[in-house]
Amino acid sequence: MKVVLDSSGWIEFFTDGPLAERYAAYLTPRYQLITPTIVLYEVYKKIKRERGEETALLFAGRLHSTQVVHLTESIALLAADISLRHGLAMADAIVYATAKDQEAEVITGDADLKDLPGVMHVK
Repeated sequence: MKVVLDSSGWIEFFTDGPLAERYAAYLTPRYQLITPTIVLYEVYKKIKRERGEETALLFAGRLHSTQVVHLTESIALLAADISLRHGLAMADAIVYATAKDQEAEVITGDADLKDLPGVMHVK
């Protein structure tokens, strides 16, 4: 099964937050992890700000072990349409559009995405 673990999920997992174990369940060979480049950006930025560059690079390396999907023109246009249709912020729309493009489910703690088809809301 293909899944996109969004930024909130990775950050929760890496920082051992209260929902870390729920997200860890998706970090098994049973799931094919897909990472939009915007997730790499958001995770690296937040971890670097809070824990330093060395830790941020370590965690970014973990994301590189997944299938990193770059923002293409078609994903960008799909994201814009999704943003307009659902009132999503740019990053959320790109994550969701990438998942749709890759025929994957989104795993997230983000309330803005929770009611969309193909989204598993972790709480």
